[in-house]
Amino acid sequence: MEKPADLIKDAFEPKTWHEIHTTDSWRVFKIISELVEGFEKLARIGPCVSVFGSARTHHNDKYYKLAEDIAYKLTQNGYGVITGGGPGIMEAANKGAIRGKGKSVGINIDLPFEQRPNSYIDPDKLITFDYFFVRKLMFMKYAQGFIVLPGGFGTFDELFEAITLIQTRKIGKFPIILVGKKYWKGLIDWIKEEMLAGEENISHDDMNLFTLVDTSDEAVNSIVKFYSRYLLSPNF
Repeated sequence: MEKPADLIKDAFEPKTWHEIHTTDSWRVFKIISELVEGFEKLARIGPCVSVFGSARTHHNDKYYKLAEDIAYKLTQNGYGVITGGGPGIMEAANKGAIRGKGKSVGINIDLPFEQRPNSYIDPDKLITFDYFFVRKLMFMKYAQGFIVLPGGFGTFDELFEAITLIQTRKIGKFPIILVGKKYWKGLIDWIKEEMLAGEENISHDDMNLFTLVDTSDEAVNSIVKFYSRYLLSPNF
């Protein structure tokens, strides 16, 4: 299996046109194998909510404790929890799911630094991917909702991909909950003032694609309220 560092090194080594296209063609099989493994493992997990946030959040941080509490309460309402499988907020959410005796899923990514699977993932529900886009597909396909706590570029990537897919109706609408009004305030104000009012790059309805909350009860109740109109069933 090629490591990310090897792929970067390979990209800068001289290659013939034929070698480039041959390598890309064979890489398709690796991508397919990751898709098949993800589909097979996640297709019968039942209703789950993905919890996102920074891998760098310390276990004494208020958002770590909030993520753990949210995950615990999700399990008490019949949901499993999906995370990116790493430390920080992801670890907290998996920990809360285990404490609540619910399903604890980790969709890990193989990185040269920072990302190692945490110890609170169900052993049969840990998958490690090489490709970010395959990993994100699994989040979108097998989660009934996103709960997003403070995070960095990766968290924003996952958040805005979900919003874009719902906005463009490539996927059905599902709840996206942003937790931490102070953290998200600057971003939300900029979206309203610049994207909406200033340049009119989005519509007023787009502001309803996500919900802003502060507490674990508000986050979980937003998920429960959304699905009170539907029959909650496994997503396969």
